[in-house]
Amino acid sequence: MKAVTVKELKIELNNRSHNEVIALCLRLSKFKKENKELLTYLLFESSNENSYINTVKAEIDVQFEQINTHTYYYIKKSVRKILRSIKKYIRYSKKKETEVELLLYFCIKLANFKPSIQHNTVLKNIFMREMNSIKKKILFLHEDLQYDYNVELQKITI
Repeated sequence: MKAVTVKELKIELNNRSHNEVIALCLRLSKFKKENKELLTYLLFESSNENSYINTVKAEIDVQFEQINTHTYYYIKKSVRKILRSIKKYIRYSKKKETEVELLLYFCIKLANFKPSIQHNTVLKNIFMREMNSIKKKILFLHEDLQYDYNVELQKITI
């Protein structure tokens, strides 16, 4: 089965009744965890972005605490997993401020991580790639936010 375009979906949803659209959304939320997470964000958390950011930061803290530090192999796998989940939460929000805030927090956690990422090339590269990404994204923000985030960025060192 081939999926139709977003435009066709929009036209079809406009032709459906209110109750049918609700039923379709609920059915969609049953199929994938990401669909349910996106609906949760849109319905409950999009109105309070700061609360959403704090919730995601708390989840990042938990994930960093659970990292197996016996070998750098496990650390790399865990860091990549954390970064994937952060990027997913950023996609839900679609706000540049949220994106910069979460990636900055990730870099701070990674820079302060023990054992130091300084001893592993892959982890250093992940860190540097995200730092460069943050620098590029900061340019699209308001001037006041740019200054604040650049000050935060300067504080981060490995």
